[in-house]
Amino acid sequence: MDRTKLPPAASASASTQWYESLINSVAETPSQDHEEEEELLYAYNTVVSGFSAKLSASELQSLTKTNGFLTAIPDEMLILHTTHTPKFLGLELGKGLWSPSSLASDVIVGILDTGIWPEHPSFQDRGLPPLPPSRWKGQCETATKFSLSNCNNKLIGAMYFYKGYESVAGRINETVDYRSPRDSNGHGTHTASTAAGGLVGSANFLGLANGSAAGMKYTARIAAYKVCWALGCTNSDLLAAMEQAVKDGVDVLSLSLGGAPKPFYNDNVAIASFGAVQNGVFVSCSAGNSGPASSSVSNVAPWIMTVAASYTDRGFPTTLFLGNGAKFEGSSLYYGKSIKNLPIVYAGTAGGSLDKKLVKGKIVVCDRGLNGRAEKGQIVKSARGAGMILVNGDRNGGEEMLADPHVLPATSLGASAGKELMNYIASSKAPTASIVFRGTTYGANAPVMAAFSSRGPSSIGREVIKPDITAPGVNILAAWPPVTAPTQLKTDKRRVLFNIISGTSMSCPHISGIAALLKSTHQNWSPAAIKSAMMTSAYDLDNTANPIADLGSSSSVSATAFAFGSGHVDPERASDPGLVYDVSTEDYLNYLCSLDYNATQMSAVLSGKSFECPEGSDFRPGDLNYPSFAVNFKRGGGGRNETVRFRRTVTNVGTDVCSYRVKVEEPVGVSVVVEPEVLEFGRLGEKLGYSVGFVAAAGGGDSVPAFGSVVWSAGKYSVRSPIAVTWEQQ
Repeated sequence: MDRTKLPPAASASASTQWYESLINSVAETPSQDHEEEEELLYAYNTVVSGFSAKLSASELQSLTKTNGFLTAIPDEMLILHTTHTPKFLGLELGKGLWSPSSLASDVIVGILDTGIWPEHPSFQDRGLPPLPPSRWKGQCETATKFSLSNCNNKLIGAMYFYKGYESVAGRINETVDYRSPRDSNGHGTHTASTAAGGLVGSANFLGLANGSAAGMKYTARIAAYKVCWALGCTNSDLLAAMEQAVKDGVDVLSLSLGGAPKPFYNDNVAIASFGAVQNGVFVSCSAGNSGPASSSVSNVAPWIMTVAASYTDRGFPTTLFLGNGAKFEGSSLYYGKSIKNLPIVYAGTAGGSLDKKLVKGKIVVCDRGLNGRAEKGQIVKSARGAGMILVNGDRNGGEEMLADPHVLPATSLGASAGKELMNYIASSKAPTASIVFRGTTYGANAPVMAAFSSRGPSSIGREVIKPDITAPGVNILAAWPPVTAPTQLKTDKRRVLFNIISGTSMSCPHISGIAALLKSTHQNWSPAAIKSAMMTSAYDLDNTANPIADLGSSSSVSATAFAFGSGHVDPERASDPGLVYDVSTEDYLNYLCSLDYNATQMSAVLSGKSFECPEGSDFRPGDLNYPSFAVNFKRGGGGRNETVRFRRTVTNVGTDVCSYRVKVEEPVGVSVVVEPEVLEFGRLGEKLGYSVGFVAAAGGGDSVPAFGSVVWSAGKYSVRSPIAVTWEQQ
């Protein structure tokens, strides 16, 4: 994408013409067929300022010499990050955030994903007001298998963006996908219904997880923007969709996708999200599925709500019995009969492509690898295997046991149990096993952090803790296209209306829907205030009052802020947080200035607008009015106590007159001093400031991060901000 300054007050049509003339001025060979070789893909002027175009290297070089050129960023293919949860989150019909008064407020949630299956029961408009909000300016785009009649008072808008994708991957294969807003993948339908799908009774996956399905804000309107296709999602299409969504009037944008983290001035999602937030739109993004590797988190701009994934207390357990009497717990969405006392064989000794003579009628033990988990089961089934045990490795799944919709009797198994299984196979002349499928169970220790959920600290902007929060993202039941197999395998002929899948793609729309609930209750809150309310009210203890566990840890160490940010979302507490940390556009700009961004880099984030960083400012990155504290010390301080001091301002949104007193949990090796220790508020809306000093032990600290918290308490309110301390080599 190129960014070039437009003449002042240029209209959308004028900007398009100007960009086209600019491209023509640098074109090596004029296009003979503009429709076939459309060089200008999109013109942007709402969340960003610039355009997307197909240019050769020499044409780009010529463009850099034109007056007003700012920067050019290569288009990038992003990847998708993949209903008991309302009850687990404390949402109850008729009460609190699900009371009639809260649900009556019209909020529009924009979903940027693989499209939507409009006929699904989750998107029916029964009981909704007959007209969308007057601010809605969007449309229902007609194309392949999608007409105006597919939209209603629930699904009020649907568009598709494909020019960037087709410029990279060629024309969309309509035998695989619909060249329209219609979803053939399932991911977009699933995320849309998780955020804002309507109430649907008797929802289940092949008899499992039976109950009522509901989106977090189930009375919200939905606008679907299809930006992802068979090979992924291009930045140019994503930016065009975000631009359109903000123009259309959405209140919340939900993006369950991402790429590698990069500086904000080179990050198109960060730049477009900044434009959206300036327009009052809340933006939530998935943290990524590259955990438990350190610093794997993506979508880390401080104006984005970055969402990690965790388990609820619902599971789909199996029990594996070995012939030597040992038994282990696994997980599976297989819904058929149990298998008993069958011989087992390791796939590694059964031929590279599974010799049918060696596996027929046996349970095959497979290692997790590069191909899909359900796909491995299909391979075993095709070789006439009777069942499968899918074993994690220490660095491939660990102790995490995801439930998959296997096409044959199969179960996952954690790494430690897998080692015992392999020892049994190696030591027994005739190893056997049984797999018992126990259906749907409730009451497990939860939440628990998913191993796959991407981790901090952020590799970009380390002065902000990322991810921000965690939400349900494992084994989530939500809507699914009736033409798509639950495994997405061509050989799988099963069809369902609801599917169970996992990923930060699933946790992100939970937060998007909760943001819509908070927007309903607090219509004047800024995106930053909504974000703060969720973060400071989040909890870090599970349902047994123990610290939240982490399946990404090889030891018994509890999860930390680099796994779950501020903790697990608590919607009802977030609706009445007491205090909020609000952030203005100017605050974000001062933060970028403190990162030593030059004028060109600042202009890139601001989409061509200029901002002059104040001279002599003492604003440091850690002074951003964020609801958490990321502290970075230098190791080996030469015996001196290193001190870092941050400033914060809180706004009273609780009761008129109140007195908040601070309590500090100090990270190991760091002393923390808060001044003042008491905040006296005399009215709602009043803002008061405080400072926090962090002092490291003499000589520097350990290489292991340390964690703590700052908590302001008054009556029923407890406003918690996590502290994460790292020591960097000098």
